[in-house]
This record gives sequence, structure tokens and C-alpha cells, in this order.
Amino acid sequence: MAQKFLGEFEQMVLLALLKLGDQAYGASIRQLLDQQVGRDVALGALYSTLERLEKKAMVTSRMGEATPQRGGRPKRYFDVTAKGVQALKEVRQAMNTLWQDVSICSGVCAYA
Repeated sequence: MAQKFLGEFEQMVLLALLKLGDQAYGASIRQLLDQQVGRDVALGALYSTLERLEKKAMVTSRMGEATPQRGGRPKRYFDVTAKGVQALKEVRQAMNTLWQDVSICSGVCAYA
């Protein structure tokens, strides 16, 4: 049976959620991706990815308390599920396997 791996951005989002823990909501995820990997992400693209991951049962979401700073609107927090963690482990293992015996040189490379 063919296995479907996570896309690059999905991996980044899941890893950001794990890093942020209970503080993983739209703005904090976006900020972490910008600061740590230099990826400026539109909130719409981020939420589309989060919703797709939620449909795949790799992420769950919950509403926080309403805050005056947000005009009384609550934040939506995200958590990685066991299925999401497993998917990350599988893609890391696949990439580690592919990287074995690969040499990257800084000029023109010739491979036999």
C-alpha cells in the first residue's frame, strides 16, 4: 500500500505546533515560522493548512477564552495528535534514509 507523506509546509506547521505547545494559535505559529525559518506566511494559507491537517486527523483545535485585545473574540488553539506525530516520524525516517551516503560538494560535482 502506498504511503502518503506530508508536504514541506505541513511538516513545518506540525513542528511549529509542537514547539509552541499550548501557545499554538495562528499569529504565534506565523511568527515562529517567520523568525526561525524565514518563511513569511499569509494567515489564510496557514489556516488552510491547519484545516487540511485537522481533516487528516493530525491536528485538533480548541477555542480559548475571549480577550479584550481581540475585540472579545477567542483565539483558536491547535494541538498535534498522535497521528500527526507518527506522520512526522515517518517522513523524518524516510528523509534520513535518503540522505544516507549522500555527499554534497560546494562546486561542480561528479557522481559515479
